[in-house]
Amino acid sequence: MKFGITSNRINFILLVLLLLVGIFSFAYNRYLINQILKKERASVHLWAKATEYLANPLLEQSNRNLLKAADLLETIETVPDSITESIRSAEGIRSAQSFVVEQIILKNRYKIPTLILNEQGNVLNSSYISVPVDSSLVSKFIAYNPRIKITLGTGPNAPNQYIYYGESAVVRYLRYFPYIQLSLLALLLIIGYLNYRSINRSEQSSIWVGMTKEAAHQLGTPLSSLYGWVELLKEEKNENPFLKKVSSGLEHDINRLQEVAERFNKIGSEPELELRPVTPLINEIMDYAERRLPQINKNVDLQRPDEAYLQAVLNPGLFQWALENVIKNSMNAIKNTPSKAFVSVSVERVEEQIVIDVKDSGRGIEKKYYEEIFKPGYSTKKRGWGVGLSLTRRIIEDYHGGKIYVLRSELGKGTTIRIVLNAEG
Repeated sequence: MKFGITSNRINFILLVLLLLVGIFSFAYNRYLINQILKKERASVHLWAKATEYLANPLLEQSNRNLLKAADLLETIETVPDSITESIRSAEGIRSAQSFVVEQIILKNRYKIPTLILNEQGNVLNSSYISVPVDSSLVSKFIAYNPRIKITLGTGPNAPNQYIYYGESAVVRYLRYFPYIQLSLLALLLIIGYLNYRSINRSEQSSIWVGMTKEAAHQLGTPLSSLYGWVELLKEEKNENPFLKKVSSGLEHDINRLQEVAERFNKIGSEPELELRPVTPLINEIMDYAERRLPQINKNVDLQRPDEAYLQAVLNPGLFQWALENVIKNSMNAIKNTPSKAFVSVSVERVEEQIVIDVKDSGRGIEKKYYEEIFKPGYSTKKRGWGVGLSLTRRIIEDYHGGKIYVLRSELGKGTTIRIVLNAEG
């Protein structure tokens, strides 16, 4: 059975949400930048117009005539002082205009970097430039905005100046904002996902420990009773050959149940690891798997490892439990074929690690399920709970400090699952 949303889908959903937020952030950021640039262009153009106006000789002459008129009227006693004051206020026209240009237009809140060049290309003035002024800076400004021409005066011989301007610090900072925002959002998502995984693993651990401890407890009482009945049968076996056979079979199965109960009891406790030969433990599991073949009506060739002297740091009981789950899973993946069906186990040492490969000729696994098969609840069987390989990963990785993963798989041809253990303590 399969239930819930796979982690791959969750990762895909989170990635899509991150992309959507990124697209929206970039779009809105671009909109804000365009609005600010429009205001900056308007400010610079207004400054250029004001500069041309102040350089108009007619305006200069008008101001001088008004000042002369004010001086003349002061000699006439009958002229009210209010008239002369109004005329003299014309002197403030130029200073007021200068204030508008320098304090309102030029020194706006965006602080636009601006250069003024004459017709020969010499820099006459610069504003808010903290870097050396050279031709490269002029070229950079031209790439941002077209230059603005200023004609100082009237007539065909009036000199021209040119304004080059770039982007304000506000715009430059805004261009980096989406990247900072996305980086922070990605960081938050990663932290959230890691916390989710940590909480999920902790909950799974608590469930596993509770289930296994309870299973070990429940198995203990009937096993004690069964041991008693076996002892009674042993007393009668010499007189009855049938009872001898039955008691021997029962004792073997009870020992097997006792081993299973001990496995359950070890879950949640710190296992005792020791350096042990790997091949004999594998062969015991292969022997058990061969006895199951008639029960599952399958013709499967079980191929054993060749290396007999390789040792790994492990807990024998838990290691055999984990390997048994993998081999069972491989046998279940094989269809009822008359020939060419196999499950092989190979062992080799790679540097300071023991590598165990369990290969089968089963139906294979899609790549997107390589990680899902090791998670609780995933099973392709209608009556399966999907706990075997999940428990196997816990035993190999949490208790033995090893690794287990799908090495390769091809649909219709089979799967290879790799187990990696430490060769030295």
